[in-house]
Amino acid sequence: MIPTFASTDAPNIARWLADAANRHPGTLAVEDPACRRPGRRAGFLGAGLTFQQLDKVSDELALGLTAIGIAPRTRAVLMVGPGVELFALVFGVLKAGIVPVLIDPGIGLRNLKQCCREAEPEVFIGMPKAIAAGLVLGWGRETVRRRIVVGDGLLGRSLPAISLDAVGRLGREVRKQGPAGSGGLEPLSPDEPAAILFTSGSTGPPKGAVYTHRILDAQVTMIREMFGIAPGEVDLCTFPLFALFAPALGMSAIVPQMDPTRPARANPERIVGAINAFQVTNLFGSPALLRQLVRGEDSRLERLASLRRVVSAGAPVPARTIERMAARLQPPAQVHTVYGATEALPVASIGSDEILGETRHATDRGLGVCVGRPVDGIEVRIIRIDDGPIPEWSDEWVLPSGTVGEIVVSGPVVTREYFHRPEATRLAKVLDRRRQVVMHRMGDLGYLDDHGRIWFCGRKAHRVILADETLFTIPCEAIFNTHSDVYRSALVGVDSGGERIPVICIEPVRRLTRSEQDRLRDELLERAAGFAHTRRIRRLLFHPSFPVDIRHNSKIFREKLADWAGRRVS
Repeated sequence: MIPTFASTDAPNIARWLADAANRHPGTLAVEDPACRRPGRRAGFLGAGLTFQQLDKVSDELALGLTAIGIAPRTRAVLMVGPGVELFALVFGVLKAGIVPVLIDPGIGLRNLKQCCREAEPEVFIGMPKAIAAGLVLGWGRETVRRRIVVGDGLLGRSLPAISLDAVGRLGREVRKQGPAGSGGLEPLSPDEPAAILFTSGSTGPPKGAVYTHRILDAQVTMIREMFGIAPGEVDLCTFPLFALFAPALGMSAIVPQMDPTRPARANPERIVGAINAFQVTNLFGSPALLRQLVRGEDSRLERLASLRRVVSAGAPVPARTIERMAARLQPPAQVHTVYGATEALPVASIGSDEILGETRHATDRGLGVCVGRPVDGIEVRIIRIDDGPIPEWSDEWVLPSGTVGEIVVSGPVVTREYFHRPEATRLAKVLDRRRQVVMHRMGDLGYLDDHGRIWFCGRKAHRVILADETLFTIPCEAIFNTHSDVYRSALVGVDSGGERIPVICIEPVRRLTRSEQDRLRDELLERAAGFAHTRRIRRLLFHPSFPVDIRHNSKIFREKLADWAGRRVS
């Protein structure tokens, strides 16, 4: 047998795929139903693969990548759209010990170029348009030595790149030659880098969180145990980064017909159609996607009986969205919101039964958003707010329950550093020398209640510091968000007349006339005056559509809103 990375005992999520292939070889692993439509051409791997086929193809890609001279530990930027090729490619790259670099395509051209420069990739793997754009705009120009194109067509064939299909064919030839030509694939240390995932850049520049094989393996284990995911389930892949875990968890991955970078524009009929056609049991969707799925009258929203769970992350989900989504599920299925970050995921989770039965009422009163209890194996501390680095951990930083501070976490899924960002690492990481544990400062504010639950109060960078008081975004915004005419709100600080003043920006659910805006402004400011933590907010601005992150279409770019508000407040 040819030795491969997946066949070793080293922690790597590729081994979970090999295990699924052994246990359920003929079960569907990934399917892109759009490829079966008339006039749509599938990629070289076709429209679908079983677990056995996916394991075999990813082995061949790993062998082919090694045969063309890409060594273990080489960093490779991946810019490939969702589909069968993406799944095979990622598992092939991991099996070969190559370090994939994953960057959100929507973070902006300047940020894309900067991320590629920081990651120093030697390989660029992408769709034809991504390869062409990288060549023209100089992504990774200083370090990229080889390009691999995923997809054919005139553009793909004209690029100075080898096709992924050719890599796979070469891998098949290597396999036929036997162990002597196996390419020398060897297991790597579980604490070596396995992947670099760049943050969305919603607060500050995007940074590359370094994942080790041990961390990725721990994530698979935690997610499986947290939700009780069983082999044979079916996942709808609305968010590619999370979807890559599906085959490792033994789930069949179904690629929906949607733009994953624009979940707020997803066609709900297509999503529901895919859920019903494939009897999907697991749906991971951003808050923006869930909102699309609950559009329309309650009486016309059919039950989605096959779903065992709906999981959402990336930003707080409004309780009214959770309520309407939960109404589409067949009990005991729930909507679960997961708290975490690119640097540490998952941290905590809470189900819709607890949200709708208890915590939403506290949220509406401005007590923050409850994100649940820490996942088993995760330790959460709340420390006093400080914008500087913490060189070494001390229990003196810890605040008592019920006091708002910065959320700090430790556990097996916590990353230890940012790639080539020593200053960012110094600000975000704290070493507990006594336990030899690296703790991550989430950059989020919140508190722990008497039940050990985490209540999220907003980003540390977004707090509004006044002369005699500090306002936290989530508790303040909740007072405005409960109004039926408000889609969402955002608190920002603006300098006016030599002092810092709080301004609330409102995105209405629909376009309003001037008289309707005046009425709504009066109602909202009257409501704000009734709460101690919002009575200082006396300036209100209407914004047609908040700027949001590309990854989830839900995180508000408050820095941009603050600049916009500053130009309108004299």
